[in-house]
Amino acid sequence: MGFAAAAHLLARGITPLILEAGPEAGASIEEWAHVKMFSPWQFNVDKEATKLLLADGWTPPPENEYPTGRELLDRFVRPLADLEQIKRHLQLNTRVLAATRVGQDVMKTQGRSAAPFLLRVAGAVGEQDVLASAVIDASGTYLTPNWMGTHGIPALGEIENAAHIAYGIPEVLGRARSRYANKRVLVVGGGHSAFNSLQDLVRLTQEAPQTKVLWAIRGNSLERILGGGANDQLEERGKLGLKIRQLLNDGVIKLFKNVAIDQVAGNGQGLVVNAGDQILPPVDEIIVATGFRPDLSLLAELRISLDPGTQSSVLLAPMIDPNEHSCGTVRPHGAVELAQPEEGLFIVGMKSYGRAPTFLLMTGYEQVRSVVAALVGDWEAAKRVELVLPETGICNSDFDEGDDHVNASASQGACCDTGGKTPEVAPRT
Repeated sequence: MGFAAAAHLLARGITPLILEAGPEAGASIEEWAHVKMFSPWQFNVDKEATKLLLADGWTPPPENEYPTGRELLDRFVRPLADLEQIKRHLQLNTRVLAATRVGQDVMKTQGRSAAPFLLRVAGAVGEQDVLASAVIDASGTYLTPNWMGTHGIPALGEIENAAHIAYGIPEVLGRARSRYANKRVLVVGGGHSAFNSLQDLVRLTQEAPQTKVLWAIRGNSLERILGGGANDQLEERGKLGLKIRQLLNDGVIKLFKNVAIDQVAGNGQGLVVNAGDQILPPVDEIIVATGFRPDLSLLAELRISLDPGTQSSVLLAPMIDPNEHSCGTVRPHGAVELAQPEEGLFIVGMKSYGRAPTFLLMTGYEQVRSVVAALVGDWEAAKRVELVLPETGICNSDFDEGDDHVNASASQGACCDTGGKTPEVAPRT
């Protein structure tokens, strides 16, 4: 999302500075590069970024094909990052440690809005300070997954047994194959991240038949979890839910419902998960797909206003709060809903949703278009809606807190960040 923001800034005559924590553009996408996306190419590229690429001779991918994370990197993100207009403003291996205002801590008000932002960053030459006139935090949430413990903190024993617990969508059929082949594997979570791991583990059983696949969800409503099927306007998302339903019917996945995990303990037979009075069979490995949360520590000296439940922007929260609805379709929004008390600061992409799910790449592209328009004072463009979002085919008020209902294969925070805890900044001019 940071590179899309840079494209919009350039189009508006503003000089961007893109701070990328990883060694390459889109470093977090590498973590899920093996996953096929739910949304076709037409929904996965930003319009302003596309203009830059086309002017450089780029051949756009077929609109109706569904890329993997690897293809998103190789055919869009990294070609964009390699453009001279972008590359000259990109700093790799540069992690933002904190953001503040020059001469101002969070308590001070006088002269605050006139003071430039100060970013403390760590890079190849050590720590240094960078000044900026505005900050667009597109750092995502993929590197800060939720715990599997039901209380919002690690389950008893979760940290102690971390060597056998993975978060997100591990590459079961690739890099992590030896870790899961012929093992008893428990997948925890009721969203599409879990679905991807489940289907990969079932595929693994064809070549490693001793592999056992267990699945634990916090609720008991499979109808809501498995989605809208053929009614989902994102066809591949609907198909994935149907696929998991079929695998359950075939008996190759053993499902456990109403599992609110409070402890995981290792014994001579493996890891045993406890959920109140319910004790699950011992397993060798656990994959936790219970969603993500924003890392807000780097914004501690800036004035931000977040919804106490979702940890998203206050005006955005009612549109995305799964306690209120789980339709999966969010009204397009932009600078108005994302504005913070700290003038010139915007949180965009997956991080803008806080802990709430159902984020799509195209939502983020609309966000940055609007935010950049607002930064240059073009509020007519900032308030204009230029996006129509697809329906999921379901709408249910039930919600299993902590489950990951994000479009995991299309829109994890990793899809939308710049490699970790690294806001994009527009330098003070």
